[in-house]
Amino acid sequence: MFASGACGIILEYIQASLASMILGNSFEQWAIVIGLMLFWMGFGSLIQSRIHKRHLVYAFIGIETGLALTGGFSPTLTYLSFGYTSHYTIVLYAFVSLIGIMIGLEIPVIIRINNDYSKELSTNLGSILSADYIGSLIGALIYVFILLRFTPITEAAFLTAGINFSLAFVTFLYFSKKGLIKKRLFIAFVMSITLVLVVTGYTNNRQWNLKIEQPLYDDPIVFSKITRYQHIAITHYKPFDEVRLFLNGNLQFCSIDEDRYHEPMVHPVMNLVPQHKKVLILGGGDGCALREVLKYKDVEEILLVDLDPAMTKLAATHPLLAKINQNAFEDARLVKITEKGITQGIQSRIYMEGNQKIKKGNQPESVKIADVNVMNVDADKFLEKIKGFFDVIIVDMPDPSTPELSKLYARQFYKKVKKHLSFNGMMVVQSTSPYLAKQSFLCIGRTLESAGFQTLPFHENVPSFGDWGWFLAWDPAISKEKIYQRIDRINIPVQTRFLTPDVFKSELTFGKHDLATDQQEINTILYPALLSYYNHESWLYD
Repeated sequence: MFASGACGIILEYIQASLASMILGNSFEQWAIVIGLMLFWMGFGSLIQSRIHKRHLVYAFIGIETGLALTGGFSPTLTYLSFGYTSHYTIVLYAFVSLIGIMIGLEIPVIIRINNDYSKELSTNLGSILSADYIGSLIGALIYVFILLRFTPITEAAFLTAGINFSLAFVTFLYFSKKGLIKKRLFIAFVMSITLVLVVTGYTNNRQWNLKIEQPLYDDPIVFSKITRYQHIAITHYKPFDEVRLFLNGNLQFCSIDEDRYHEPMVHPVMNLVPQHKKVLILGGGDGCALREVLKYKDVEEILLVDLDPAMTKLAATHPLLAKINQNAFEDARLVKITEKGITQGIQSRIYMEGNQKIKKGNQPESVKIADVNVMNVDADKFLEKIKGFFDVIIVDMPDPSTPELSKLYARQFYKKVKKHLSFNGMMVVQSTSPYLAKQSFLCIGRTLESAGFQTLPFHENVPSFGDWGWFLAWDPAISKEKIYQRIDRINIPVQTRFLTPDVFKSELTFGKHDLATDQQEINTILYPALLSYYNHESWLYD
C-alpha cells in the first residue's frame, strides 16, 4: 500500500500535468483532473463488491498490471492523439477515468485480501490507510523534486508503471508459493507481455516523443527538451533558414520577423529615458532583447533574470539561437543573490563549449561591452530580495496562460518592479495581442496603472504573431505630455533592421474602438482576472 499510494498520486499528478500542458490553464485542469479522478475512484470502490472473494488476488494482480499499462502509455497515447486528432480531450479524460477506477479498486481489494490474514479489522484498516497516505506524500515529493526535474513526463509514467508491475509480480510470486493461484502459465504470459511493453516504452519513449511531436509543428524539429519548468522546442526550415522557438507549444519568435517584436520592445524605451546605464531584463531568456540592449555602448550594466537555466544555456550554446542573438551571452556571468546583494556565482565565463569560449563575430577586443549578468531565479522572488535601481526595465515574459505566469502580470508584481525603477526610468511590458487578446491587453494596462504607473500603449504587426502590443510605464510625476515631447524628438542611434523613429510613432496609433472596453477588472494574485481573460476571452479570431 505504501508503494501503490506513491504510484497512485504520481499517476494523478502526471495526468493533471499533461492536461495543463495540452489544454492550458493549469488551475482549471488540475482541479478538473483531480476531481474527475476522485469521482472514478469512488466508482471503483463501489464496484469492488462485485468481485468474488476467490478472485480477489487475481483482481489485484490485474489492477496493478492494468495500471502499469494504462499509466505508462497514457501520456504517449494522449500526446499522439493531440498531434493527429481533434478528440484528444476525450482521450485524456478517458485515461484519467480509467486510472481513477483502478486506483479506487486498490484499497478495498487489499483490505479484503488482508482481512483473511488480520485478526482485527481496525488494525487492518489502520495499517493499510496509513501506509497509503504516507506513500502518497512520498510520491508527491518524488514527483516534484525528482521526476519533474530530471525526466520527461512520458519517462516518469513508465518508471511509475514499473513499480505497479513490480507489485503485481510480487503478489503473483507470493500467492503462487501459497498454492492459491491457478492458471499460473496464463497469468505469467500476460505479465511477461506487460513487462516487455513497459520496458520497451521506457527505453524508446524519448525517440517516440520526437516522432509524435513533429506533426504539431510545420517545420522539422531540431531540438526538443522538457525542463523542470517548460517544454522547449526549436524548428528549422533550411530553405529559408527560418528558425522558430516554442515554449510549451507556443511560438516565442520566428527568425524571419523577430526584429519586428524585439526592436519595438527595446529601442523606444532605451531612447525615451535620460540615461540607460543600468538595464534589467525580466524574462528574455532567448537573448534577443539582450542583443538589442548591447547595441548601446553607454550601457554599463545589464542584469537578465530568467527562471529556466536550460533556456539561457540553450540560447548561449545552441548554434541556431546563438546566431540569432549574436552571441549576446558570450561575456555573461552567472550571479546569485546573497545577504550582501548580487554576487558572483561562477568566477569563469558562464557558458563554455569544452574549453573554447564562444566567439562574438568580429568584435574587436578593445571595445568595451556592458557587464552582463544572468540570474536563473523566479522574477517575483528576485524583486523581493534585490537592492538598487534600474534606468530601464524590460519585462519580456511569456503570455499569462498559467497561474505561474499570470502572477508576473499582477499588481503586486508591478509594485515590486516600481520600487526598483529610477525616478526618470521607464519600463516596457510585453502585453499580448491588442486585437486577438484585446481584454487581456487592456487588463495589463489597467493593472499597471493600479500599481502606480503612467502608461502608454503601442503595437506592431508581427507576421508570425499578428498584431502585438506593449505598454510603456513610468512614474506619474512625469507627465504624459512630457513623454510625448520626447517621442517627437526620439532618435534611434543604433543599427536596426526594421524600426525607425517614424515607425515607432505610427505604432502609437490604434483604431477607433481598439482600446474601448466595459471591463474594469485588474489582475491580482488572489483574483487573477487576466488568467480568465486570456484563456477564455482571447484568441476569438484565431
